[in-house]
Amino acid sequence: MARVWKFGVDVDTDQIVPGRYAPFMLKEGQDVKDYAFVEARPDFARDARPGDVIVAGNNFGCGSSREYAPEALRRREIGAIIAPSFARIFFRNAINLGIPVFAAPNTVMLLEDGDEVELDLANGRILTPDLTIDLPPLPDFAQEIVAAGGIVAYVREHGRFPGEK
Repeated sequence: MARVWKFGVDVDTDQIVPGRYAPFMLKEGQDVKDYAFVEARPDFARDARPGDVIVAGNNFGCGSSREYAPEALRRREIGAIIAPSFARIFFRNAINLGIPVFAAPNTVMLLEDGDEVELDLANGRILTPDLTIDLPPLPDFAQEIVAAGGIVAYVREHGRFPGEK
């Protein structure tokens, strides 16, 4: 089972990983994953487990285009991020890093912080004890990238980018 971590609207990349915790600012042995939401939600930085699901309001990942924000979430092994909308560059960075992201407005209203859920990526749904929530499918190319574990893994495996011959 995965835990739902619910956030509000306009969660920017500085809330996800404050700039002073950028990988190039860290000391040897420190990992950016340990600073995910360290100030905005310290319990996340301390307690988030692999497979947990982030659910948030509109415009998740807005702000600067720092790739280490989704990288911290990838390193925390977040199972998926669900929000009604995403900042475009965050959405693409997440896909490129192999993080499943779903633009699903109604899902946000159905899940609460701390809910225990099962994330069924193969069938595109979330299961709770009381309901099954269907997630909108990602475009085929994005599904291929996520399934491979990110764009680098995809290119290594296929020798090309999705859609190229």
